[in-house]
Amino acid sequence: MAITQPPDLQTRALEALMACDPAIKAAQVGALLADWRAGALALPVAGEVLPALVAPGRPPRPELVPHTTLPRRKPVSPEGHAALLHAIAHIEFNAINLALDCVYRFAGLPGDYYTGWLEVAAEEAYHFSLVQARLRDLGYAYGDFQAHNGLWEMAIKTADDPLARMALVPRVLEARGLDATPPIVAALRRIGDDATIGVLDIILRDEIGHVALGDRWFRHFCAGRGLEPEATYLSLMARFDAPWPPRPLNVEARRKAGFSEAEIARLEAGKAAFRAT
Repeated sequence: MAITQPPDLQTRALEALMACDPAIKAAQVGALLADWRAGALALPVAGEVLPALVAPGRPPRPELVPHTTLPRRKPVSPEGHAALLHAIAHIEFNAINLALDCVYRFAGLPGDYYTGWLEVAAEEAYHFSLVQARLRDLGYAYGDFQAHNGLWEMAIKTADDPLARMALVPRVLEARGLDATPPIVAALRRIGDDATIGVLDIILRDEIGHVALGDRWFRHFCAGRGLEPEATYLSLMARFDAPWPPRPLNVEARRKAGFSEAEIARLEAGKAAFRAT
């Protein structure tokens, strides 16, 4: 009797990546995580040639434009309030795809690597649903405002190297979200939006864990190549022209996510200080 091989994790991850409807994508992520935990999916094999993935599935809206053309989103008007929430929703939707791509893109890694990023994808889908609900409360929907594609562009740039991916997506782009949250909360508090602040509290709690997961695997890959992590991190930021974190940093959150005191001090000194060294 022929032995039936279990479905491949990467095939299923690609299916979820290419789903365009956010609700369908979220449902596929939930089913994927459940099947992986149940042992129903085969571990990706190192060296497999994967189909090229230039862009994940996404709804036809929002319209994507260069980030330099987007106005600053401030909740000083009903439309500005909604635009701010829309920007957060867009980040969370992209984060679903980024976590799925960590699963799809890199084969031959330990099983808990895939478990971690599948769990992140499920949490990002939950975050998206929470922010989407707040948008609806304000009379808007995801897609009503323009957005940019910067997060996915960095995924493409780091598609060939899991070390660079862990450094520049979780430890740079997602870590910037840790820094951005306190000022956003302060702005929402001024207009009395306690409901969204509650949502952001959940997101911040989980995002610390997501950045910490990236930190764990970044250091794992550095150790495997005999690289000093913190010098490598700064080198990769320069090589890929990654955005430097705006100040002030959320120092407490970054500590919890794995950044050392020396790293935090270097980042707080700013990009100009790094170039001068």
